[in-house]
Amino acid sequence: MRLGLSSFTFTWAIGIPGYERPADPLTHEGLVKLTRSCGLDLVQIADNLPLHRLHEEELLGLKQIADEQRVSIEVGTRGTEPELLIAYLEIAQTLHSPIVRTIITTPDLAEAERQIRQVLPAFEEADITLAIENHGLHTTRQLVQLFESLNHSHVGCCLDTVNSFGALESPDVVIQRLVPYLANLHIKDFEIKRVDHQLGFTILGAPAGAGRLDYELLRESIAANGKSDASAILELWTPFTETVERTAELERSWMEQSVAYLKSIHFIEEKDNGHGISNVEGESV
Repeated sequence: MRLGLSSFTFTWAIGIPGYERPADPLTHEGLVKLTRSCGLDLVQIADNLPLHRLHEEELLGLKQIADEQRVSIEVGTRGTEPELLIAYLEIAQTLHSPIVRTIITTPDLAEAERQIRQVLPAFEEADITLAIENHGLHTTRQLVQLFESLNHSHVGCCLDTVNSFGALESPDVVIQRLVPYLANLHIKDFEIKRVDHQLGFTILGAPAGAGRLDYELLRESIAANGKSDASAILELWTPFTETVERTAELERSWMEQSVAYLKSIHFIEEKDNGHGISNVEGESV
């Protein structure tokens, strides 16, 4: 698979509402350049660094910087309102993104399906896939029913390995049920710890390879379902550590550790990306 970073790899460096704002917040352009400096050539810019707030000239400027850095951009948002999805379809076309990742924010899946159906002809015409992320509001069975009902070549799953804990489902269940619909993968590792008074547990983020995520199961499931062409985007749940600046430093350290681990297990394809270079090493998943 092709490995990339995300605006949710560097959530603290960008800024989280309710916490102190970073002294020098990471921007769209900064994220692209940081991705290249890490030796990768793919970045997913999602709803914590909204693209729809940029003017057309700014989007074109971002595309120019990405081309100069030899970094591909995937776009993301949250919501299924037709106007929003069409707006992000146009952004995806401007930035040459093959997908628009989104999250269903309403409990009413029937309404979400109705909204999605309205925009599918436009997505098909543009040959861009709508990647719907599991985010804990719905079970994987409900999402499978949605994908089966839509039954469309330009709709798939943005599979997040950890989010469905919110729907009381473990990663092995998520992988088993959603990999057949995979359009985009969010690699997010985790740890489960008992709280100090022993009365309960806490689910925490971890660098890739340092937690409990079953990478072999993930690898085998992706290969068995013929989904190795999907991109793999690293996301992190980095815990707040004393100050925003120190947390951003930890975030960067976790990113470096995670990328090194994913390379070490060959969760990355070795492929010339058309620019005479490759961001990846080893065999494909």
